[in-house]
Amino acid sequence: DEELDAMFPQEGYKILDPPSTYVPIRTPARKLLATPTPLGTPLYSIPEENRGQQFDVPKELPGGLPMMKPEDYQYFGALLNEEDEEELSPDEQKERKIMKLLLKVKNGTPPQRKTALRQLTDKAREFGAGPLFNRILPLLMQPTLEDQERHLLVKVIDRVLYKLDELVRPYVHKILVVIEPLLIDEDYYARVEGREIISNLSKAAGLATMIAAMRPDIDNIDEYVRNTTARAFSVVASALGIPALLPFLKAVCQSKKSWQARHTGIKIVQQIAILIGCAVLPHLRSLVEIIEHGLNDENQKVRTITALSLAALAEASAPYGIESFDSVLKPLWKGIRSHRGKVLAAFLKAIGFIIPLMDAVYASYYTKEVMVVLIREFQSPDEEMKKIVLKVVKQCVSTEGVESDYIRSDILPEFFRNFWVRRMALDRRNYRQLVETTVEIANKVGVADIVGRIVEDLKDESEPYRRMVMETIEKVVANLGASDIDARLEELLIDGILYAFQEQTSDDANVMLNGFGAVVNALGQRVKPYLPQICGTIKWRLNNKSAKVRQQAADLISRIAVVMKQCQEEQLMGHLGVVLYEYLGEEYPEVLGSILGALKAIVNVIGMTKMTPPIKDLLPRLAPILKNRHEKVQENCIDLVGRIADRGAEFVPAREWMRICFELLEMLKAHKKGIRRATVNTFGYIAKAIGPQDVLATLLNNLKVQERQNRVCTTVAIAIVAETCSPFTVLPALMNEYRVPELNVQNGVLKSLSFLFEYIGEMGKDYIYAVTPLLEDALMDRDLVHRQTAASAVKHMALGVAGLGCEDALVHLMNYVWPNIFETSPHVINAVMEAIEGMRVALGPAVVLNYCLQGLFHPARKVREVYWKIYNSLYIGAQDALVASYPVLENEGNNVYRFSGCTILSIIKGHGTRSSRFAPLKVKVAYLQNLNQVDSLAYFLLMELGAVRIWVLGCHGFVTVKFDDLQYLVNSFFSFGVLLVMKPS
Repeated sequence: DEELDAMFPQEGYKILDPPSTYVPIRTPARKLLATPTPLGTPLYSIPEENRGQQFDVPKELPGGLPMMKPEDYQYFGALLNEEDEEELSPDEQKERKIMKLLLKVKNGTPPQRKTALRQLTDKAREFGAGPLFNRILPLLMQPTLEDQERHLLVKVIDRVLYKLDELVRPYVHKILVVIEPLLIDEDYYARVEGREIISNLSKAAGLATMIAAMRPDIDNIDEYVRNTTARAFSVVASALGIPALLPFLKAVCQSKKSWQARHTGIKIVQQIAILIGCAVLPHLRSLVEIIEHGLNDENQKVRTITALSLAALAEASAPYGIESFDSVLKPLWKGIRSHRGKVLAAFLKAIGFIIPLMDAVYASYYTKEVMVVLIREFQSPDEEMKKIVLKVVKQCVSTEGVESDYIRSDILPEFFRNFWVRRMALDRRNYRQLVETTVEIANKVGVADIVGRIVEDLKDESEPYRRMVMETIEKVVANLGASDIDARLEELLIDGILYAFQEQTSDDANVMLNGFGAVVNALGQRVKPYLPQICGTIKWRLNNKSAKVRQQAADLISRIAVVMKQCQEEQLMGHLGVVLYEYLGEEYPEVLGSILGALKAIVNVIGMTKMTPPIKDLLPRLAPILKNRHEKVQENCIDLVGRIADRGAEFVPAREWMRICFELLEMLKAHKKGIRRATVNTFGYIAKAIGPQDVLATLLNNLKVQERQNRVCTTVAIAIVAETCSPFTVLPALMNEYRVPELNVQNGVLKSLSFLFEYIGEMGKDYIYAVTPLLEDALMDRDLVHRQTAASAVKHMALGVAGLGCEDALVHLMNYVWPNIFETSPHVINAVMEAIEGMRVALGPAVVLNYCLQGLFHPARKVREVYWKIYNSLYIGAQDALVASYPVLENEGNNVYRFSGCTILSIIKGHGTRSSRFAPLKVKVAYLQNLNQVDSLAYFLLMELGAVRIWVLGCHGFVTVKFDDLQYLVNSFFSFGVLLVMKPS
């Protein structure tokens, strides 16, 4: 204090005492030294743990729920709280139940998913739309959602929509917000799922609700929103029918308020055309009338979308509907002369799609008129314009009435000068469009004109350009042949193709291969002088250090082998065979596969006897290659072995074939079905060559393996051996094998029998009595799969022997099949129902009906359902044949089931006058006592009522009938032996 007093002046100041409540702040010195900030910066504090990102080991979920992913915690975290469900409110319990089911659908195993889906579907109305969608929609918005999970959740929404029906209305907009983005997804299946949901949603909620939900988005400023809305509306139109949406579309397309609304309305029409294709035809005129004013709209975007919509409508309705476009031809015509840029491109596109709908005379006139503009636009630098111009040229050229001379003189020079340049080969879409257009022009002007102009470019230094030239030549020659090509052009072509083939460096080798193959095959015998040069190139390239080059050389042999045969160059082919044989030690599987393919092609055309190296040397060399697990090697190797087994089995000793058999068993494990099928067929060929006994022993042993796919293929192989070597060589061993007390073996035997009877058809009549005891045993077995497989064998057997007098055995088997109709397993019940269908064909529907009648009116619902299911399929299959088998029922009181004598229709009310011509008449069924009255009465009816057509609207004692064409009534009733009588009232 003294120091302070000394610092302040003595006068002019007064020292005040501090207030009694004052407490001084004790601030540490480090804080006083800190840099002052405008708003006190908060210091670091340990954050609350966010359960959305759990890094620890996930908890075990109670109640057998599937594991949660870390990103699922924010949606399903509540399930981790171990609360007593009894204490929760009903709404909370419902929420929890929905969450559990959704978690099972999203992350569960297939059985869990199936039951959860079924529960969600069945209880949808009980859960209510709100709780369901409040849980499902946030999940669908999850950024980390996988495609499979999205597919499952979409499935949930789909099923739930069916059940909720009109309850879904308050949530339509929420659902659309989530689902609409799927409509523009890159993945095709996502787009399909989006369309399916919106379609079901519109059926459930109705048109008014859908329009009310999407109306605000029509003139949204964001183009993305407008685009998805237009696509959604097109789906609604396809679901509820275009006519329902037309008045709304008309109003939107003529909106004065904003150009965005008009733009979206017209885009909806475009999307409808794209989505439903030719189904727009009935509504074409109204759709064109709704949007035609857009061609003269003040906004450029609206004009563009109108032209694009007209193009889509014309494309969808091709080749019909030109009369609907009459009103837009004039504005389109004016437009292409006045517009430039994107609008012109759209107008040209519309005209390009409309011209093919016209008659030949008009098409020719309009093509010549529009071609002036097109040729001018050939020089346009805009990529989009180029694509559209190429498309329009293709459409105009392909229409009838456009002459080839006109194309040659007016279009070709400019077309080749502007489009056949290197830059066009660099953009994939331009490349494809240019090739298509050139092929279309070639269809009109011939091969020589087109190939002659581009053949020199096969030696161009740009590889993409050479590839484009080659692809065009391939397609033109494949379409039109090579008869147009003269000797000079032929030399240039072969020279160019060889150059292009040798100079390629890129991976996309198929274009060159296909082109080479197509040209050589089209030229046929004219290639003979060039074959030594071609084969020299192939042999040189087979020795190249690059695997791709070797593979391509081998592939080329398989393309041209047939032509070498036509040119009688068998010696050259034999030489190539030896060369390829030497390369069978190739280490790259892709190349080895191609070498085997080339050998197969040579063996096919040269035959077994002339083949070099000889077959007896070639086959032992192939046996170790069968062990190779590469699909291409397996496929080509098994095809080659199969071909040798089929045509040249006698050149190879039986022991070698048995070695091959053991190797083939491994091939049955292949993933590719083509390989397994080829293997199974090869067993048949080998069995034919060396007898079935040894092959069959190998196959029957293979039934003991664990792997199902292997066993199934083995059973098919056994059936094929039976088919090729006659069933009596196989059946004894097969039936003996059924004694082995092992499920897999017995099921395999039954499956073999099933395939066997399927393959041998009516030959089965000789063996049906032999296998009946075995099938009896199988149909009584406790194991479901036994009964299922036996039922399928019975089906094939019954279908094979229908009409061949084996009914006694079939009725016997029917008595064993019938008790299985109450099975619940879907596979078993399918097999049983198919067996009964087979019996319907073999025994006749009357027999099956007699089995069926006893349960149709059973007191238990589940029994009735099964019997009615059988009866319905019986009715579908043999409706007419059942009439004779229906039971005879006696009349009971008022219920009259039988009429004696002729049946008469007697009119007892409202008869006779023209005024009551369309009034329903009450008609009573009566009996004819006096046949002499009939002619006069029928004549009286004819005179009195005039022209009549009759509809019987019900039949229980009285029937109500409407008349509209009497001649028809009288003729038809007399033709059925029913007589019309008129009683005076």
